[in-house]
Amino acid sequence: MKTYIKLIIMAITIMVLAILMAHFYINYKAKDKLYNDVNVIPKNQVGLLLGTSKYTSNNTINLYYKYRLEAAYLLYKNKKVERILISGDNSTSYYDEPSTFKQDLINLGIPADKIILDYAGFRTLDSVIRANKIFGLDSFTIISQKFHNQRAIYLAQHYNLNVIAFNAKDVIRRYGLRTKAREYLARTKAIIDVIINTQPKFLGPKISL
Repeated sequence: MKTYIKLIIMAITIMVLAILMAHFYINYKAKDKLYNDVNVIPKNQVGLLLGTSKYTSNNTINLYYKYRLEAAYLLYKNKKVERILISGDNSTSYYDEPSTFKQDLINLGIPADKIILDYAGFRTLDSVIRANKIFGLDSFTIISQKFHNQRAIYLAQHYNLNVIAFNAKDVIRRYGLRTKAREYLARTKAIIDVIINTQPKFLGPKISL
């Protein structure tokens, strides 16, 4: 076998091992901070609801959105959070994750004054750091699917934040598998972001809750 082929195989092997190590390391870091049962999760003043689009590319309801919405409502209804900070992407006037979530939470019965919006949660790192640096939160409950919560917890722990997470129902359909595959790369990127101290795209003035 030619030397350059051996080098390519070695490089691919190292890359795959690095991705797998990142995956299992983040699982390990988050293992004691995850909750599935609303009856046993500790109470926090604020729940951080991580944004996603309401509709898929096929214009059907995004189940990740639906289940996160239900999880946030369940926590509020059972008095496990007093307010909900929705952090998502509002990069254009035509795409506004936080406001969409807010309206649907209001439709479920959560008062508008119990909902706070963060329009600059372009990715998980931004949402977690901004919860602390902009909104002054040192302790909060993250709300998303388990695989996403694990990565968010890892990032929050790096910044010495006292967080737990409530796992929304997961998605098992075909596009759920695609999302899980992308998560392996997202976890590797999260570790790189921690190493190089990546900061949010935007910060700005502090907002008192």
